[in-house]
Formats: sequence, structure tokens, C-alpha cells
Amino acid sequence: MIKQIQILNRYLRGWGNYFLIANAYQLSVDLDHWIRRRIRMCYWRQWRKPRTKVRSLIKLGVPVKMAIDCGITSKGPWRSSKTYGINMGLNDKYLRAQGLLCLRDIWISLHYGVS
Repeated sequence: MIKQIQILNRYLRGWGNYFLIANAYQLSVDLDHWIRRRIRMCYWRQWRKPRTKVRSLIKLGVPVKMAIDCGITSKGPWRSSKTYGINMGLNDKYLRAQGLLCLRDIWISLHYGVS
């Protein structure tokens, strides 16, 4: 998954430097939310089996009951990626630690020169 995040980062950096020159702050925030949800969905698909999903969520710090509820759900991956348990485990801090860039941060650095 880290390889895909690196490829995505290359694309986000180029896209952000080209399009985010405009005053499109809300667009960058909305796209950032969508990208993070999509990555959560990819992790969820990668884990495949309910047992693996539950183990992985517990490893990420989700309470056992919530991890079991998320792991055995019959919801699809896109809908599941919005649930509280998955967002708790695969939170923004974790995704940033995996190397994912934030479009909001790119926009702020372009407009205000803050690194």
C-alpha cells in the first residue's frame, strides 16, 4: 500500500502545484476528504477477510467490540470506509505517518509560504 501512496503523492504534488494556485481552498479540503476515504476503502479491500479486518483494526487501536462490529459488517467497502471504527483506526495521523500528502497543506504552503 505504501507504493501506491508514493505514486499518489507524486500525482497530488503535481496537481496541487498546478491547480491550487487559484483560491480553491474548499475544493482542496473536499478532495482531501475524498482521497482519504478512498484510501481507507483500499485498505479495507486489501484486508479481505473479516478476521483480518478485525485483527488489523485492533492493532491500530480500535476497541475490540467496535473492531468486531466493523469487521463483520455486510456493508460494501466504500460505505464501510465512512464508519467510525475504521476512521478511528485509519485516521489522518496514521495515513500521514504512512506518507500521504495533504492537499490542504499544499494549498496553505502555496498561498502563505508556510512549510
